[in-house]
Amino acid sequence: MEILQSADFWIGLVKIIWINIILSGDNAVVIALAARSLPPAQQKKAILFGSGAAVVLRIVLTVVAAKLLALPYLQIIGGLLLLWIGVQLLGDEDEGEGEGKEYGTMMAAVRTILIADLVMSLDNVIAVAAAAQGSMVLLVLGLAISIPLVIFGSTLMIKLMERFPIIVMLGAALIGWVGGETIASDVSLRAVMAANPWLLHAAAAAGAVLVIAIGKWLSRRSAAHAT
Repeated sequence: MEILQSADFWIGLVKIIWINIILSGDNAVVIALAARSLPPAQQKKAILFGSGAAVVLRIVLTVVAAKLLALPYLQIIGGLLLLWIGVQLLGDEDEGEGEGKEYGTMMAAVRTILIADLVMSLDNVIAVAAAAQGSMVLLVLGLAISIPLVIFGSTLMIKLMERFPIIVMLGAALIGWVGGETIASDVSLRAVMAANPWLLHAAAAAGAVLVIAIGKWLSRRSAAHAT
């Protein structure tokens, strides 16, 4: 095929793979946090289904992402969703320890992964689409190759979370950070952010602190009711 012999094709493919490596870190954290609530035997399936569905979702989003980002208040709603997900995932931390550990369901885990990836990928896919330069073959191929990267990253994160529980809190804080950043990036706030660039980082930090504070409070309240 002539397209495979084109230098531009291979350069574009390398760009897309590299972009996905850089941008898939937060997605791997979300997938790992959601999958860790499942029985060990189902964790790999949830990672596989969640990662595959997330990449397909990104392909679909690429077509409409630019238009969606132009809609006012959409990123505010998406950011609030991420904050809620971060609180829920952190709230599961204390419930997931000890002999009486209660496992979640795979459908709930995959649903959490898809909702989070939907919000977090809106701006990411624009970078991927730019690298693809209108080539759907390049776009699909590049994203398909990124699936193993996300799966590997998520599997590694689960192992690290089991060994170092503090990573769970850091992961939830990351989701809160992205949530706050997403809210502040909404088109309706563009003029305010342009005049006060520091507000973007302030909103991101506030999101991280909010998720940790509410998540820990809910965990303590749940533990108190259980005793």
